[in-house]
Order: sequence, then structure tokens, then C-alpha cells
Amino acid sequence: MPEMYPVFLKLEGRDVLVVGAGKVAWRKAQALQRAGARLRCVAPDVCDEIRAVPDIHIIQRAWRPDDCEGAFMVVAATGDAQLNAEIREAAHATGALVNAVDDPPNCDFYVPAIARIGDLMVAVSTQGKAPLVAGRVRAHLEKLLPRELEQVINTIATEREKLLASEPDEATRLLKLREVLKAELARYQIDLHD
Repeated sequence: MPEMYPVFLKLEGRDVLVVGAGKVAWRKAQALQRAGARLRCVAPDVCDEIRAVPDIHIIQRAWRPDDCEGAFMVVAATGDAQLNAEIREAAHATGALVNAVDDPPNCDFYVPAIARIGDLMVAVSTQGKAPLVAGRVRAHLEKLLPRELEQVINTIATEREKLLASEPDEATRLLKLREVLKAELARYQIDLHD
């Protein structure tokens, strides 16, 4: 099998369907909501946590194939491989991408474990083979990465915007940004070798 293509996806304003409404679906819905997706959730039984997710449209009934219409992405959090396969088939008929939680054969993509510091996101994946390992590596990275990286990122972002507005030469912009980065890393005593 070819390797996975890693990507960070802009979901703001995109329709995302979550099938299932238990604790796993709730965790997925929270992350999707933070990404700005327009969420619909279909399930016969809905946990209180799902009901508390802001701006989610809940449809309390069994999933139907036409629920996938209009969705950019579908998350199958049912715990039922046969149902996940049906969801995947219906989603593909409409052109939607599918993530079936803990069901690699019914996935178009896997959601990585994410180590976060401010806007820095480091994705860890085992290409669906060993999510437990990815989670352990994520936790390790979060302990290792200096919290000051958040300030470094903010400073570099500000400088980048200024340079994009004032310096037309790309090579010059890059050289100046590298100088600012070097100074910021030294300021916070962060050792990130080239």
C-alpha cells in the first residue's frame, strides 16, 4: 500500500457529518467544531456531551444513505464495521471523504495524534497501524517542546506580515525572517538546529 499523504485541512464553513453520538463521536465533534466545520450529527441515541457541542445540528434517528448528501467529510463513529462500510459507500457516492474511527479499512484518512503549543501543531501518525504508539509519541513531544515556542511563532508571524507588505524580494524576506528567528530562539534559549 502507498504511504499516506499528510495534510492539514481547512474545514471552516464546510459541511461535516458525524454518524454516531457517543463519547468518541463527541471528541471528534469537538475537534471539528474548533476547526470551524458546520456539523451535523445523526444517531438514534445522543450523549449529553454531543448536545453541548456549540452549533451542532443533531438528527436523532438511525443513519440513512442520503444523510451524506452535501457533506465534504463524513466521520463514522459507530463502532460497527458493517455500518461504517455502508456509510463509506454512501459518502463516496457523493464525493465525501470518510474517517471511520478505529476502522482502517473504511477510512480515506486517519486523524493523527496532535502535540500542540499555541498555533504549533505537530502531527504524529503510524498510518493507522498503531494509534497507541502515535499517542505515546505525541505525549512525549508535548513534554519536550518548549512552551516559549508559542511566543516565537507569534513574533515570526508578525514580522512575516510586515515583510510581506514591505519587502518585494522573497530571498531578502527569508533572510530577514531567519535573522529574527535566530534572535528569538536565542532569547528564549531554545535549541533548534538547522
